[in-house]
Amino acid sequence: MLTILFDGVAYGMLLFVLACGLAVTLGLMNFINLAHGAFAMAGGYITVILMDRLGLSFYLCLPIAFVVAALLGIVLERLLYRHLYNRDPLDQVLFSIGLVFMAISGTSYFMGARQQIVHLPASLQGRWHVLGAEIGIYDVFIIAACALIMIALQLVLTRTRFGSQLRAAVDDGRVARGLGIRVNRVFALTFAAGSGLAGLGGALGAEMLTLDPTFPLRFMIYFLIVVTVGGTTSMTGPFVASLILGIADVVGKYYVPGVGAFVIYAVTVALLLWRPYGLVSRETAR
Repeated sequence: MLTILFDGVAYGMLLFVLACGLAVTLGLMNFINLAHGAFAMAGGYITVILMDRLGLSFYLCLPIAFVVAALLGIVLERLLYRHLYNRDPLDQVLFSIGLVFMAISGTSYFMGARQQIVHLPASLQGRWHVLGAEIGIYDVFIIAACALIMIALQLVLTRTRFGSQLRAAVDDGRVARGLGIRVNRVFALTFAAGSGLAGLGGALGAEMLTLDPTFPLRFMIYFLIVVTVGGTTSMTGPFVASLILGIADVVGKYYVPGVGAFVIYAVTVALLLWRPYGLVSRETAR
């Protein structure tokens, strides 16, 4: 049981890193970006290419995946996304869905439709035996890395000048501009950070998750579930939601494999009936 629980925590932490960028853009920027998974897929494929074709270390590929996904995000934000910030949510949804299918087609054309394999370094392979349970070394690495990302992200959003500027820009862009805040730059950097985190999550999860051109479409519902259940007013909600849903998904698939895929949806419905506005939200806090 401890092994399954630990695997569920690792999976949940990975879901958080993959979805936290969407929580930032949706919760703080009020922008619905359903193409978020495409940036995660980009991070995974960047890792595969750098390791297989250039022979770079897995550890070195992680920051590179973050930077490349962030640069891709800021380019798309400047060229495309910023024109949709004040548009109807349906326009944002349709536009980002179109980008998802473009990403799938482009990846299939250049990389093929087959599943990509990531070969972890020897230091991350194997398992430790703890209290009679087998704990994967890579699971420990994912949990540690994702915990550090969570802490850093929360500190940036709540304790830094940039976090204050972002909240001000979201609450009232006109007043923020009057105070000298460069709202466009703040939004661009925020979008880049969210895209970079998605790319980092894709790189971390390339070995654990199935990496192929359909990745952004298959995991879109998971990202939306994490953000919906957790709420978008802080990072704490999506973090807790990711842990709950990750553990529920792993436990369900292990004990009831016949219907295991539906366990996460049942838990989602139960949590939303209990907290309709998310686990952490302004409405539930009143």
